[in-house]
Amino acid sequence: MANIKSAKKRILVNETKTARNKAIKSKVKTSVKKVETAVAQNDTEAAKTALRTAIKEISAAGSKGVYHKNTVARKISRLSKAVNALA
Repeated sequence: MANIKSAKKRILVNETKTARNKAIKSKVKTSVKKVETAVAQNDTEAAKTALRTAIKEISAAGSKGVYHKNTVARKISRLSKAVNALA
């Protein structure tokens, strides 16, 4: 356990940030999964609406620093490619 006040604060701040990042990543994974299930069921309309929300979630995660910008671009690109293949 840390003895110095600043070290104690860092521990608390890191726990808070870890919880926030975990929640954001979970939201992204859920939205990605919704797109993938819609694509698997060949449901074009559901896939398109799920894609819009997924892109929103992924972009927000990227802007908050949870994901690297290239990771964001890759995830969005793969999902868009899968949805466009349905049409």
